[in-house]
Amino acid sequence: MKVSAQEEYGLRCLLRIGSADQSDGLTIPEISRMEGLTPANVAKLLRILRLGGFIESARGRSGGYKLARSADRIIVGDVLTLLGGKIYEETFCGSHTGAIDVCNHIIDCSMRSLWRSVQSAVNVVLKKITLRDMLGNERVVTELVTALNKEIAESQTA
Repeated sequence: MKVSAQEEYGLRCLLRIGSADQSDGLTIPEISRMEGLTPANVAKLLRILRLGGFIESARGRSGGYKLARSADRIIVGDVLTLLGGKIYEETFCGSHTGAIDVCNHIIDCSMRSLWRSVQSAVNVVLKKITLRDMLGNERVVTELVTALNKEIAESQTA
């Protein structure tokens, strides 16, 4: 499992916009320069984020890209799902049957159970982290994720 470049760069662009003064928007060239990405890639990512409702754009002298809503109302899991999807989708098994029409493991599948569990654990963390949290420093995010992991472990032993 890997985080895709689209997910990484898209989230970086969103963080850059979120950390900017919201009275002025950031332009594609500004984001491109600050993040070390090509303007074409930034434009593609911003289009996805705009269509997903996370940012808005304005034309003109004070134009640019701004957050469409406050950073504490933007869930990182929703952003990553928009940019790249989930690790495990329920339709996965039907599209990975091999050379036959129906998977040999359709009835009792330990792999399906594993991927569902992994996706569930990822969801717990990513649904509780907001863009506001990510705008903090690394220590803040590490502490938040550590607390969430502890919460997950405690719920599994209860």
